[in-house]
Amino acid sequence: MRFHRLARRIFLAPAIALVLAAAITACSSSNSSSSSTPAATGTPTSAPATSSSSGGSSATIATIKSNWEKFFNGSTPTSERVSLLQNGQTFEAEITALSALGATASATVSAVTLASSTLATVHYTVNISGKPVLPNATGSAVYENGTWKVGDASFCSLLTMENNGKAPSVCSSSS
Repeated sequence: MRFHRLARRIFLAPAIALVLAAAITACSSSNSSSSSTPAATGTPTSAPATSSSSGGSSATIATIKSNWEKFFNGSTPTSERVSLLQNGQTFEAEITALSALGATASATVSAVTLASSTLATVHYTVNISGKPVLPNATGSAVYENGTWKVGDASFCSLLTMENNGKAPSVCSSSS
């Protein structure tokens, strides 16, 4: 059991750092005192078999998927990652600080479920050099200023995971 934990930490910590460079329950949206944004737990969950809830717009689903994958893609410029994260300017320093590490990071979205016209649940896998390092994670996408973005609660959960379970101060300031 101890080896499993150590192995997970050895492989997961750099992966999360890479994910953050390419860029889920301790933070909430700055738009309200309580957020209904579902956060990624970083723990594997079963992804639904369908890519959307019934009645979901296929164009909206495709946009969410595309923007989510761009955010986690190591080749996406930092300025674009900032624009694809809810309250992205708040997290610009974190994204910039780790940008050199994320060249091989990516995410594969397996499902998007629309909860409302401004909120969606995203099931995804984080990959490093094409290999899954955080499979079947769940996060949130929010519609902000005319763009579907990675929810800041999702990003804060990844930051918290990377920081040994302690939420960084930037997450507290974004709520």
